[in-house]
Amino acid sequence: MPNNAQPAPASEVFDVAIIGAGMAGASLAFELAPHLRVLLLEQETQVGYHTTGRSAALFSEIYGNAAIRALSRASRQFLHSPSAGFCEQPLLTPRGSLFFASEQQFDSLHALHDEVGPRASRLQWLAQKALLARLPALRADSVAAGVFEPDACDIDVHALHQGYLRGARAQGALVRCGAMLTAAEQAAGHWVLQTRAGNFNADLLVNAAGPWADEVAGIVGAGALGLTPLRRTAMVFEDKEAWASEHWPLAVDIDEQFYFKPDAGRLLASPADETPSPPCDAQADEYDIAVLIDRLETATLLSPRRICGRWAGLRTFAPDRTPVVGFDSARPCLFWLAGQGGYGIQTAPALAQLAASQILRRSIPQAIADQGLDAQTLSPSRFAAA
Repeated sequence: MPNNAQPAPASEVFDVAIIGAGMAGASLAFELAPHLRVLLLEQETQVGYHTTGRSAALFSEIYGNAAIRALSRASRQFLHSPSAGFCEQPLLTPRGSLFFASEQQFDSLHALHDEVGPRASRLQWLAQKALLARLPALRADSVAAGVFEPDACDIDVHALHQGYLRGARAQGALVRCGAMLTAAEQAAGHWVLQTRAGNFNADLLVNAAGPWADEVAGIVGAGALGLTPLRRTAMVFEDKEAWASEHWPLAVDIDEQFYFKPDAGRLLASPADETPSPPCDAQADEYDIAVLIDRLETATLLSPRRICGRWAGLRTFAPDRTPVVGFDSARPCLFWLAGQGGYGIQTAPALAQLAASQILRRSIPQAIADQGLDAQTLSPSRFAAA
């Protein structure tokens, strides 16, 4: 998105400056803009260039650890029925998700079913015959059973992200692209931020910089939290067979060795790799593509005829693989909204609402509390305590 607006006056002091205009930063700006003067700073010349623009775009309430699942459940209502005028089309489209297992993986499949079943009343255990009927591309000699989540949905990531940005702007937030943070210091009770788009002042700084979050912490003089960007590769392909795949669910090997799903008349697949990477413009690795094709051809009847596109994105995790949301324990004028891993799209509504409630000094939203999640579970202070 072009950065056409004029720079803000250097003397203007914003209530909040958010570093990073991906899904995390945009959703928080949307929640805060009705109450505070918000500045949203993006280092790239367009928003959503990195992780937000490279998501597999699925909403699932059984994917991830307990905190992620709670945040996903708390996000469903907004994704299903966003606020008036947020977007013109539905954000969710029914898809379904299916975790499958061989006989050797039965224990893992049972563990998933037993753990998520109490919160997912429509979850279905599929024996082999029902599994193959649901997804005929699986090899009968490679799979024995599956767990099917009928309520999983595709997410329109672009509509969600643009809805947040459009709503934030309409409520007064200022968005600056090409504004990489280069230096920051606190003076006269507020932050003085030096960026490639000029200098800005703000009372509170929010670190929503995704893979660059620990680097931003270093720039502002805060301690790193040990956030680790992990590269994940994906490709879209046409198969040698003309499958009627439009209504297939997302299919995931229970040990997450690979997954695939329909994508606009083709198939999208990933080896579910997690390769440590420095923060960067991640690119697909040919070795990972070869591994993916081998896994597809071993466990399924799929055999790519033509690869139509390949890419990679960075999924950034905290050491406990749970997002980091809260005020820095040593720098109270710094707030963290980072470490969403691969779940930042589907959990964005709840994470933004939780972060906004803390910044505005309000109680945790009831929809989040109802899921058994408290703010301390996500607080950066949990690392200081450790």
